[in-house]
Amino acid sequence: MRRVFLFLLLFFTTLPALSLAQNAASSDHPFVVEYYYKTKWGHADEFLKLFKKNHYPVLKKETEMGRIIKVWMDQPRYHTTEDGRWDFRVTIVFKNATVANEPFNEAALQKQLYPDQETFQREEQGRFEILDAHWDLPVKTVDLDK
Repeated sequence: MRRVFLFLLLFFTTLPALSLAQNAASSDHPFVVEYYYKTKWGHADEFLKLFKKNHYPVLKKETEMGRIIKVWMDQPRYHTTEDGRWDFRVTIVFKNATVANEPFNEAALQKQLYPDQETFQREEQGRFEILDAHWDLPVKTVDLDK
């Protein structure tokens, strides 16, 4: 009985979120996601170098393809507490939520851009090994005049 109650509770609490996600996915509005990267101390420059070498060209290619509208990176000017620290925030504006969430063969694009896959894979592995944390945050604009 308790399992049934927990299932129903979970079902009815997630139903509105699923409905909102479906509405957002079916819209033709840009869909914005912020990607946060927290590097191990002393490795921020190395992360940035590898990001610019191996991942940014892939994002630029996706922009040329029309999948992404815009991409940029921010870095905090000052430091914060360790629990709230992040070193880089990459903001990607996708054409819409459907494009952002549908399957996309990024590996094929990577193979096209980086024929030396062994080096590419090793460097990408290294880029993620120097991270302490990474998280993705879809965001929406709040119209304060409505």
